[in-house]
Amino acid sequence: MDDLFARSLLVVTGKGGVGKSTVAAALGLAASRRGLRTIVVEVTAREDVSRALAPETTGVYTELAVSERLHHISIDPQRAMEEYLSERLPVGVLAALLSRSRLFTGLTAATPGLRELLTIGKVWELAQHERRARGAERYDLVVLDAPATGQALAMLQAPRTFASVARVGPIAKEGRAVASFLGDPRRTAVLAVSKAEDMPVGETLQLRSRLREDLGMDLALAVVNAVLPHRFSDHDERTLRAAPPSPAQHAALFLAGWAHRQRTQIARLQQGLQAVAIVTLPFVFQSALDPAALELLSRELAP
Repeated sequence: MDDLFARSLLVVTGKGGVGKSTVAAALGLAASRRGLRTIVVEVTAREDVSRALAPETTGVYTELAVSERLHHISIDPQRAMEEYLSERLPVGVLAALLSRSRLFTGLTAATPGLRELLTIGKVWELAQHERRARGAERYDLVVLDAPATGQALAMLQAPRTFASVARVGPIAKEGRAVASFLGDPRRTAVLAVSKAEDMPVGETLQLRSRLREDLGMDLALAVVNAVLPHRFSDHDERTLRAAPPSPAQHAALFLAGWAHRQRTQIARLQQGLQAVAIVTLPFVFQSALDPAALELLSRELAP
């Protein structure tokens, strides 16, 4: 974790439903607890991270303080475009009008990867020591709650694609700068979140393969979420099966079988990822995470 928190940007991705937002929020808490001025970034308007960290701090495209060292922002691509244009056009009102015009909106919607470029460009701006936004303070660490695997890969690829297509001009220049930042393992780390189940583990292995083949990057860490404790030895399980049937016996055998299947999938992940470190987080037996549960998970990640 010391090496991980030395980076400027942590990109958290994985199959949908595995708990990416939970892990991103827990990483933000852990980093701020270590004294790092941290911002956790969402790229959708779901506000999953803000609800987990502090329900009262909600808002789109505003850097909101959760605590003294922890902040949150939800990035809207439309607002990112307005900001991008306002920095490059002499009149701010003109930038807002242009970004909202039907023709311009249609063109941007029809341009593959532009929304991803604008979003990751804003994330890159948050991670810079010298921010473009007037009066904006620097962050020691940006934690990106990225979209699911396929969209996250497209987002990471977008700056390189636009830089190669544009070749010259401000988009090409910024695309190269963002691509260089994302591809530098000293500044950017990609974390995969998975569950100990067949499909999430398979998608995590595919993510690593795509990162290495398409982007020349690698996973820095894999987090396996919602892992059950291994409560019973083989002898215990044999004793349980021999016991008279009861609701308690049924529940115990169900959990034992579930934990066994999870261990099998974790072993598969370890074999497939080889040199990549794997951290497990415990299953939290409640329908929604409260701040106390999130704090517990953050300390599991970084004691």
